[in-house]
Amino acid sequence: MDTVAPAAPDSSHSHCARPPRSLAPDLARGLMLLLIVLANSSWFLWGREVSGFSAHVPAEGPLDRALQAFMAVAVDGRSYPLFAVLFGYGMVQFARSRVDRGIEPTAVRRMLRRRHWAMLLLGALHAALLFYGDVLGAYGVAGLVLVWLFFGRRDRTLLVWSIVLTALHAISAALSVVSGLLLARAADPAIIAQMETGGGFDMGAFRDLAYGDANYLVSAGVRLGTWLPVTIGQGLFSMIPIAILLGWLAARHRVLDEPWNHVRLLRRTAVIGIAFGWAGGVPSALIALDVIALPDALSWTFLGLTSVTGLGAGLGYAALFGLLATRVEARTEAMGRMPLPARALSAVGKRSLTFYLFQSLVMAPLMAGWGLGLGEHLGTTQVLAVALGVWLLSLPLAMVLEARDRRGPAEVLLRRLTYGRHDPAGGAQAAREKTSTPSS
Repeated sequence: MDTVAPAAPDSSHSHCARPPRSLAPDLARGLMLLLIVLANSSWFLWGREVSGFSAHVPAEGPLDRALQAFMAVAVDGRSYPLFAVLFGYGMVQFARSRVDRGIEPTAVRRMLRRRHWAMLLLGALHAALLFYGDVLGAYGVAGLVLVWLFFGRRDRTLLVWSIVLTALHAISAALSVVSGLLLARAADPAIIAQMETGGGFDMGAFRDLAYGDANYLVSAGVRLGTWLPVTIGQGLFSMIPIAILLGWLAARHRVLDEPWNHVRLLRRTAVIGIAFGWAGGVPSALIALDVIALPDALSWTFLGLTSVTGLGAGLGYAALFGLLATRVEARTEAMGRMPLPARALSAVGKRSLTFYLFQSLVMAPLMAGWGLGLGEHLGTTQVLAVALGVWLLSLPLAMVLEARDRRGPAEVLLRRLTYGRHDPAGGAQAAREKTSTPSS
């Protein structure tokens, strides 16, 4: 197996002394959670027909349509690649910190393996109890496979595999677009109509069972029954593994730990990645605005394009948040105190697993038929407003935990599952150290 190449510094910028903990990864995770709760919110709606595999229920007015178009461009399929990049980044942070404490690399790999099995368990519980769109399990599957195959390999190996896998996904996406548009243009409308009524997957009916059913046990069974195949598919055959590998590369070079040393790279990645990602969401936005008419039977046409370009947006967002952190750190140095919004975002980011689960813990009882049942009545605008409120509520809660120097409860549980009774940080030190992400 190849050996890990040493992290290469960015020679185009002067190097500064590194603070005890960089703001950029935590700030990025805090903002990431806003994108995630917005992306997840529409999946809690039920009681209506849903077009194809869309997350969104039919728009109830111009504002709904505009917001659905915005989501298609900037959020849908863009938040989870960002999550995966930061997850991969945190894996390297985790390994580096343990090796720096004198733990053998083989022991660190065992810790990572236990951690990813624990994420699978937490993901299964999350899906069964609250939200069928869980991604913790997918990241756990991807982590188990990628650590086994690639964690000790050189940067060049990771980069080559990332390019190859991305190219394969891009080819598949291009074929889907071409074939879907050809069918929409040239196929007999009667055949398309037959495809739509041919007994395929009905997203609206599935949501009615997963959230609309007043019997909690029935809804839990539906959610859990779909979780395993979706988890394996996402963890191994989506853009998630590629995003994790790229997160490893960024972490090896401390791109977010030392963003001031990588400003040029971050700027280019932010501009190119976000432009590429948003452009890939335009076709879906035009469908939401009724500019493009696409039969439900062909709703898969742009799914691959959304996925591939979403990776670019995820990387671009991570870079943008890194640049934002450099501004905040400069202002903090000038003022002698970090601005309150940045402190709140950082506090949430340090406890991203807890507040990812917190979103479902609040949203599911509000929306589900076994709870208040709001998901049957709210439209896109209203549910996005609720999601924003849930994220805003997480900020003061995280600040309370920060003031008390406490980890989030989910981080405490994940750490216990990773180490068992033998936490190498030790009592007082463990109490002071804050876990930053599901993988850190």
